[in-house]
Amino acid sequence: MTKLYVGNLPSSANEDTVRAMFTEYGTVQSLALINDRETGTPRGFGFVEMSTSDAARAVQSLNGKDVDGRALKVNEAQDRGRANGGFSRRR
Repeated sequence: MTKLYVGNLPSSANEDTVRAMFTEYGTVQSLALINDRETGTPRGFGFVEMSTSDAARAVQSLNGKDVDGRALKVNEAQDRGRANGGFSRRR
């Protein structure tokens, strides 16, 4: 499985529209659109998980594609990790 980052989504994008875009290239295993914690409004990005071969086709076809006047950014998600295993150190 490959996790893809999907950025620069228009405000009109929802899970159904994003799933429909990616389903053209294979089976979507999981989909998560990110909302602001405080306001609940969409942040304009999300993550899609697909098989590696399906994900490669989706990246090639959708990266840079115009959706409602915005060029999508689609690439393999990078594991951000957290320094110190997610714990902050106080001195």
